[in-house]
Amino acid sequence: MSTDEKMLTVADVVLDVQNHTVARGKKQLKLNRKEFTLLEYLMRNAGMLLTRQMILEHVWDTNADPFTNTVEVHIRFLRRKLDEGFKRKLIQTVHGYGYKFE
Repeated sequence: MSTDEKMLTVADVVLDVQNHTVARGKKQLKLNRKEFTLLEYLMRNAGMLLTRQMILEHVWDTNADPFTNTVEVHIRFLRRKLDEGFKRKLIQTVHGYGYKFE
């Protein structure tokens, strides 16, 4: 993983924090604001197990409803955009715990 203030790179995903662009390989991805923020959080913590609660607190806020399924829904949308056309799936589910980006 490579990180600096402006660019994050994990595997073949490049996220440009400053310009709000994301590419996987040669494919440009169109993400909404929440998907972009979620991907940035996952990439900044690549390889680490992130719980639903951690994601809710960092991507949403501390007032987010802990009983909502918004994390799962956004992960599903992000996976669809990120993995479409690629063999390797980057967001791993750790059942009963959370998610890993690797």
